[in-house]
Amino acid sequence: MKQYLGIDIGGTAVKLGIVDQNGTVHAKAEQSVCFDGYRTPILTTVVKAAQEFLAGNHIPAANLAGVGVSATGQIDSRAGTVAGTCGSLPNYIGSPIKAELEKTFGLPVTVANDANCMTLGEVWVGGAKGYTDVIGVTLGTGVGGGILTGGRLLEGARGLGGELGHYRTHALDGVECTCGARGCWERYAATTALVRAAKGKDPAWQDGRAIFAAAEAGNETVLALLDAWTDEIAQGLAGMVHIFNPQLILIGGGVSAQQKLLIDPIAAKVKAAVMPAFAQGLEIRAAQLHNDAGMVGAVYYFRQTYEKE
Repeated sequence: MKQYLGIDIGGTAVKLGIVDQNGTVHAKAEQSVCFDGYRTPILTTVVKAAQEFLAGNHIPAANLAGVGVSATGQIDSRAGTVAGTCGSLPNYIGSPIKAELEKTFGLPVTVANDANCMTLGEVWVGGAKGYTDVIGVTLGTGVGGGILTGGRLLEGARGLGGELGHYRTHALDGVECTCGARGCWERYAATTALVRAAKGKDPAWQDGRAIFAAAEAGNETVLALLDAWTDEIAQGLAGMVHIFNPQLILIGGGVSAQQKLLIDPIAAKVKAAVMPAFAQGLEIRAAQLHNDAGMVGAVYYFRQTYEKE
């Protein structure tokens, strides 16, 4: 059975795993990429972590069919490089991920955006298996997204497509965004937007866990904040439904485990906000693969590129 090295590069950590041709993850590891405040370039850390991971599991690179990389940021998937970021990640833009890993391991390598990979992982072996038209959204520090249309990932000219978080929902009077614009959807729909609003009411509500615990306890202030937040998420999704007419919207990120307080309200609000024909058959639910989605999707992207699945 073919095996691949899956690498998922995030802003704080890199996850590594051996993924087989059926999408099953075997050995796994995780390592910080910000341990010294990014003085060591992220790519340097990733290459070293991958070498140590394979050595520690006694897996010669020659036994692998290839390397699939999921990476945060704007990823030029044609060149396998980091084209840009919207945050503070020193020594990252311009990183030649594909070239460096191919030189190190002597294997073919693909690189794609992490949210695109999340969506592909779900399509391969997760909650979107069997679907051809899917919007995948991850809610976290920002908002990431991936779009499957007609069974193919929407990538655009350079592989930069699907940057859903920077779709403008409040362009005229919006909050400033890290990308330099105003009113980007992620400034309203990311988990950090909820936390920012909640901390303004009570400093104890400093993360999603505390906020949802207060909501479970029936705190009316938090319930009102959640209602406003899910409105912002749903309105952005409704606009995308009218553009892409998906069968399924999958919501990922740590908060996606909140079925009653997050997934159910978003589903109801999106269906109420779109034209009736677009709501017919539309499913909205939580992603299934959680932390493995990026590396699994990266391997599926590799297989689609080199093996023409």
